[in-house]
Amino acid sequence: MKLSWSHAVVYVRDQEKMIGFYTQVLGFTGPDRGPLGGDAQIIFMSQEPEEHHQLALVTSRKDDAPSNTVNHFAFRVSVLEDVTGLAETLGGIDGVKVSGVSHGNTLSIYFNDPEGNGIEVFWDTPWHVAQPQGKPWDVSLSKADSLNWIESVFGDEQGFVPREDYYAPRREAAQD
Repeated sequence: MKLSWSHAVVYVRDQEKMIGFYTQVLGFTGPDRGPLGGDAQIIFMSQEPEEHHQLALVTSRKDDAPSNTVNHFAFRVSVLEDVTGLAETLGGIDGVKVSGVSHGNTLSIYFNDPEGNGIEVFWDTPWHVAQPQGKPWDVSLSKADSLNWIESVFGDEQGFVPREDYYAPRREAAQD
């Protein structure tokens, strides 16, 4: 059986604030919504036109405790400038903390939504690096400087190879 990722559901307190964050800051559309029973609503959102929802918000969270047991949700983007531009946008939002991190194989920002749920937005670098790895990354670096920095920081790590050299044998093995 091969599974493909479909969606995540998050319990929220302030639906309008959370809808605003996910639509205005992260570009989700929708929302399709409806009652779940009692006072709870479910709001469905997506960035993919062929996916009814990639994210659903359920308005049943009543406590002020930190977010639930999910560490973070991760989203891939196709250009590094989306990561750095989002970091700049997020820097102007009260209560949102942004951290630039590289795992060698990605350049990422980690941040929280308004209710403390963890989010990662990342861009794949041209390399594979054995994991776990994680080094603070200066999001103000240019693409060229970021890639040079990755080579200098991760280049001596075991398993540092071009991404294609790592994934090609895995694709071949999956076809067998």
